[in-house]
Amino acid sequence: MKNFDPYKRTILFVASFINVCLMTVLFVHVWYNYYQQTMYVIQFYRKGNYVIFMLYALLLFFFSNMYGNLKIGQLRRIEVMLSQYLSLFLTNAVIYIVISLLAFGFVSPYHLALMMVAEMVVSSLWNILVIKVYNRIFQPWKLLYIYGERPGVDLVYKLETRKDKYTIYDAIHIDEGLEAIGEKMENYQAVIIGDISAIKRNDVLKYCYARKKRAYVIPKISDIILMGTDRIHIFDTPFLLSRGYTLSADQRFAKRAMDIVLSLILLILASPVMLCTMIAIKLDDRGEIFYRQVRCTRYEKHFTIYKFRSMVMDAEKDGEARLARENDERITRVGRFIRAARIDELPQLINILKGDMSFVGPRPERPEIMEEYCQTMPEFPFRNRVKAGLTGFAQIYGKYNTTPYDKLKLDLFYIANYSFWTDIKLILMTVKTLLRPDSTQGVEEDQITAERAATEIREGEVEAVVKEMRQTETAYTNDN
Repeated sequence: MKNFDPYKRTILFVASFINVCLMTVLFVHVWYNYYQQTMYVIQFYRKGNYVIFMLYALLLFFFSNMYGNLKIGQLRRIEVMLSQYLSLFLTNAVIYIVISLLAFGFVSPYHLALMMVAEMVVSSLWNILVIKVYNRIFQPWKLLYIYGERPGVDLVYKLETRKDKYTIYDAIHIDEGLEAIGEKMENYQAVIIGDISAIKRNDVLKYCYARKKRAYVIPKISDIILMGTDRIHIFDTPFLLSRGYTLSADQRFAKRAMDIVLSLILLILASPVMLCTMIAIKLDDRGEIFYRQVRCTRYEKHFTIYKFRSMVMDAEKDGEARLARENDERITRVGRFIRAARIDELPQLINILKGDMSFVGPRPERPEIMEEYCQTMPEFPFRNRVKAGLTGFAQIYGKYNTTPYDKLKLDLFYIANYSFWTDIKLILMTVKTLLRPDSTQGVEEDQITAERAATEIREGEVEAVVKEMRQTETAYTNDN
């Protein structure tokens, strides 16, 4: 079969362009038949129509790029669909405001709503077709996993959820040596280089680069630090400047100003929901409405965080700090709903207004859990160089049960690459995260947490897991 990989970006761009054109055509129909005559100006000239159409297409492309529905092949089908629906909703919401402004008054949203339903149907059919063709053209990569001392089984299980894109067929420990790794590597299209020592990893990476072998590298903390460096070319020797993970005074000012404005607006808008939640919690078990807990923010300063209580009273009366687990019996009936809808987080808007937290930043941890994490991850305090946040990289791209070490990397990536635009993008991305059911999953009983993060995987365990998965898959294929 011909290798279409060099044309992947072009194919996806054309598919996305056609999708935007289809949605714009539907809007053109609705505009000419229902909204053009509502304009305040008696005659809306031809060029004015074209501007409206172009604005609609640009808005849809912007939101599509924001929410990732152009990333066919990278995201799951359901995530692509969800991203498309969010993009259509926001695009139509903005264009409705534009139409109302041009009409000098609120117009009926009825036809736009019908149009959006039609757009959802058309875009769904188009995306299903594109994904089907994409999966047929671009077969999943056959991977060799090179792992070290850190647990590797968890990554294997993660990649198994995306067998449409990645399939690990074999694994080898880095201590087997470069020669043995090179021999195995010849049988696979690409390798995944796990979290191994920098010296050994560099040898493998150079080996792959010399042989034009694709390599997926799990970054180390030092790699993430280098991602946020400035390049200096004063001398004939290139320099990389690391500024030490601190925000400048103007960045802190802009971030705080946005926190104040947004928290005030959202507190006003969310007040009816918060009132109903308070009543529901009180009627459920007559207990306290708010849950207060000491957390850590910038430079490990302690503050009291506010949340709506979702667990039974005295859920941790034994004094032991425990993460919520899947199907946790401590969660109340009302608590399950408000946790799934993230309503329990709304009182943290008060923390943001007070200045304890920011909208975007690492999630605030309890002092005792921080101490526990620091024993196995000495770099964990690095994440406290900025204020704790309501949302962030770890919340957008991770899940509730993402391992602490992976969350740390995501938080450090945010700090190293901070910008005001990044904050705005992450806030908009949070809307999509709220609709993902897996983002509120608890920690499973065998989930790798801080207690297990330092535990070494036995020699050969990863290979055994991969071998068992492939045997099970082969048996299932033969039976069907």
